Amino acid sequence: MGEMVSYRSNGGTSEGYLALPSDGDSPAGGPAVIVIQEWWGLVPHITAVADRFAEAGFVALAPDLYHGATTSEPDQARRLLMGLAMDQAARDIAGAADYLAGRPETVGDNVACMGFCAGGSLALWSATLSDRIVATAGFYPVLPWERMRPEWSDYDGKSAMIHCSEEDGTSAAEGIQTARRAIEAAGGKCTLHDYPGTRHAFFNDDRPEVYDQSAAASAWARTLESFRSRLG
Repeated sequence: MGEMVSYRSNGGTSEGYLALPSDGDSPAGGPAVIVIQEWWGLVPHITAVADRFAEAGFVALAPDLYHGATTSEPDQARRLLMGLAMDQAARDIAGAADYLAGRPETVGDNVACMGFCAGGSLALWSATLSDRIVATAGFYPVLPWERMRPEWSDYDGKSAMIHCSEEDGTSAAEGIQTARRAIEAAGGKCTLHDYPGTRHAFFNDDRPEVYDQSAAASAWARTLESFRSRLG
């Protein structure tokens, strides 16, 4: 459904997977959303999520934060994540928001951002990187905030939703509560959802050992409702 595109990123160029909503055989318009990868990279699961957003009427872009690298091996994924330059990731995400806002198919100037695992933390961070990003959703976020040093005050008037697995400690986990307190103190709204009995990565249907169909469906519906209510 989608295709790889290039976009400007703070004077440089980045790439991502773009999926557009359609009206029959023609592209249609819709609100914009950024989809942030897990530590595996821009793998088929992530492009499939972008496609699902397009099917739901969104203009979706999944930035390639590893710039071509992907893996299915946990040890290599850990090395790729630890080697990710946060300043470059920030530029790639902010550039993605500007690119989406400038697409002719995008309705409105505001953008949403969601992500999984490490990408869940990056998605929550994204609202502090761009004035355009006004709604975020983090699925089982895990990165320590010290690596990103977010300016939480930029969440004023924005909203975040965090989907928490039981394996990761639910919404009571320290990192989740740190984000919630900071977002609310900044004047933003933070909604937490727990999914009892779930393991980390419960949304990833390419990993049957952790996938939870019921929890994934609930989290997806809540995310769509949140983004639609904020972006229109």
